[in-house]
Amino acid sequence: MRFLWTFLRIRTTVNPGQYRRALHQKSGETELLKHLRSQLKAAGPITVADYMREVLTNPTAGYYMHKDVFGTQGDFITSPEISQMFGELLGVCCVNEWILGGSPRSMQLLELGPGRGTLAQDMLRVFQQFPMMQDMVSLHLVEVSPKMAAMQEERLTGVIEDDKRKNAASGGDIVYKKRKTKAGVPISWYSDIHDVPRGFSCYIAHEFLDALPVHKFQRTPQGWREVLVDVDDGEGPHHLRFVLSPTPTAACKGFIQAGEKRDHLEVCPQAGVLVQHLANRIVEHGGAALLADYGHDGTKTDTLRGFRNHQLHEVLQEPGSADLTADVDFSYLRHMCAGKDKALTHGPITQREFLENMAIELRLQVLQRNADESQRKDLLSGYDMLTNPDKMGDRFKFFSITRQRTPPKGSRTPSEPAGFYRLEFQ
Repeated sequence: MRFLWTFLRIRTTVNPGQYRRALHQKSGETELLKHLRSQLKAAGPITVADYMREVLTNPTAGYYMHKDVFGTQGDFITSPEISQMFGELLGVCCVNEWILGGSPRSMQLLELGPGRGTLAQDMLRVFQQFPMMQDMVSLHLVEVSPKMAAMQEERLTGVIEDDKRKNAASGGDIVYKKRKTKAGVPISWYSDIHDVPRGFSCYIAHEFLDALPVHKFQRTPQGWREVLVDVDDGEGPHHLRFVLSPTPTAACKGFIQAGEKRDHLEVCPQAGVLVQHLANRIVEHGGAALLADYGHDGTKTDTLRGFRNHQLHEVLQEPGSADLTADVDFSYLRHMCAGKDKALTHGPITQREFLENMAIELRLQVLQRNADESQRKDLLSGYDMLTNPDKMGDRFKFFSITRQRTPPKGSRTPSEPAGFYRLEFQ
């Protein structure tokens, strides 16, 4: 089959004018590149999804696996790192869902890809302000990176202990770490959401879906073809290049919806499976899912890109050294949830709309009262970064999954989760 790929390879799908480099100069090599090149020469091109998976989560050389990628010293900054107001308002949203869910005797806060643990820390601080929630909240973190799990542990507990993965001694749930926060809230770490116990839960996925692997497809005169990654031993700028499959792949047949109008398409089947799983858990056990990411509602095409040192980075350059990300297609997530009876989806709405609906201006005023001049400056700067349409305000979107519910008779409470309608204060 190798000779067939050599014969049928098609030119790169990247606009050759997008990135210019001297023809005689190739980009640098990494350990992951050596691994990929060996794999490609032995077995032929791989999907973009497989490439992303290797680049981000390869156990020995994956981007997320062995370093701190957040903050000013990392490759990007997230909303929870900018201002405490972000996490606090998400915490209020979860409290509202807990109340609307009948105030069950226990609630799980489950975060996917928890970063440094900043968001969970800010949300737990909100829960502690409600006496009726004392001793009934547990924190469940789904994290595949040992480095990030250690950072979360240090932030939430103040110490780092042995993180060797092991089966839990009780309950049958597979965890690789169990601790308690400084305030006594139980924490469990998992590699897979399917291992988390079922129960009433608030599910949080902030800038998580954008890092899940996407398949890329290109419409051609002969029909849909999948974009693949292959070696480039020619004069291209990198050691890898994009090619098109010579015939429709199984992914072409399985992931492209009938009537698709776009000429270039990105599909994240892992995200689709995830939202279906969340919808099932929510319908069966109650709770809500809040997904926040940059994305679109079925309008964008080619969004895959890399980030390194807060700058755009070529996707195929020095794999493993930069983050790879693709905008979330919320129309696809909505479609994947559509077949689940009694599950409702909400949004997407912009981050600015969500935070304004949650009265971020009021929270800003309260915090400023007890702040010094430097703190007030930081609060205003954070508020502007989170809500300004030209910054994060309109770039990031919020999407939610709940189960169908009927507000109590005479209640003015909307069926939407908090943040998707304007809170009113008496």
